[in-house]
Amino acid sequence: MTTLSLRALNRALMDRQFLLGRTDRTPLEVIGRLVALQAQEPNWAYVGLWSRIHAFTQSELTALLEDRQVVRSALLRSTQHLAAADDFRRLRPLLQPVLDRTAGSPHFTRNTTGLDAASLVAEGLDLLAGGTLSRKELARRLTERHPGRDGRILAGQVELRTPLVHGAATGAWGSWGNRSAVSVTPAEVWLGQPMATAATATAAKELIRRYLAAFGPAGVKDVQAWCGLTRLGEVVTDMRAELRHYSGPDGGDLIDLADAELPDPETLAPVRLLPAFDNALLGHADRTRVISDEDRKWVMPGQAQVRPTFLVDGWVHGTWSLDAGTLRLTPFRPLCATDRAALEQEADRLLPFVGGRVVSYSDPVAAQSY
Repeated sequence: MTTLSLRALNRALMDRQFLLGRTDRTPLEVIGRLVALQAQEPNWAYVGLWSRIHAFTQSELTALLEDRQVVRSALLRSTQHLAAADDFRRLRPLLQPVLDRTAGSPHFTRNTTGLDAASLVAEGLDLLAGGTLSRKELARRLTERHPGRDGRILAGQVELRTPLVHGAATGAWGSWGNRSAVSVTPAEVWLGQPMATAATATAAKELIRRYLAAFGPAGVKDVQAWCGLTRLGEVVTDMRAELRHYSGPDGGDLIDLADAELPDPETLAPVRLLPAFDNALLGHADRTRVISDEDRKWVMPGQAQVRPTFLVDGWVHGTWSLDAGTLRLTPFRPLCATDRAALEQEADRLLPFVGGRVVSYSDPVAAQSY
């Protein structure tokens, strides 16, 4: 069995994520290839596509949202993602057990003691009446029906337990941080088509194939960490004959699509600026193929935080931020002159896209103050 080095895994990930070279594919094609784009804050998904697509503009993704070809909703790991409409229709039923598990966590259940989950969902859909409400209004109406309970948590549980799609405006560029204004609509109403039937083994196999096309080679634990589903080892075992098998740097078993090509590990990887919560950083249980364990604590200081980063030679080398028009770069260690020049050039290219005016540096030592 062929053993893959950490560098080989890095270059495979960079290639499949369109980070070895920007692509001429359409935004819809790229979103489909990546399966879904993390979108807790709408602007970040736009930056993720800018880093991957030649001459990408904000209007291209906004148009896809307005035309309902791309939707924003809770999906992988119960977090907000953008996905192609047809993919959402197929994936959400498969991933529903993950969202149900989140809805059954103490954060939600301590507010819903004595309430039946199915009845709560039915109430939420009744209040929506096949139309659209803001999260704030849905929460207010649920509070009216259940005095003394937190309507925001009730509305959040409804959103997890049944597929609701966010309005195009709340997923568009510029709607940063305005979560209370998010509007929700039943997915079947928004899309004008029914959701797929209940999850099947066939659907799980297709999800694994899609994951490998965007993140492979990888292990079963990586797939599960990415999507939130469990017991996928049984599915992979059933797929064994159709997959290619490798050994990882630590001796663990890795799988890949049989026809997937691996780039030369010595392929040069350009500097790239990635948004917060970028797919490339969150697609594996073992993230050392893109970020070292030492640096990870500066990028992911808390469970719900993944800072914007920049890549040098394929690995996370620092973070960046945008404040009052200044795009500030914070390397974790000194950069050589060539890498520094390449980073500044890429940051200068990003400035007009994000509305920045100037690029500056924080001293590398400042990273330790995180």
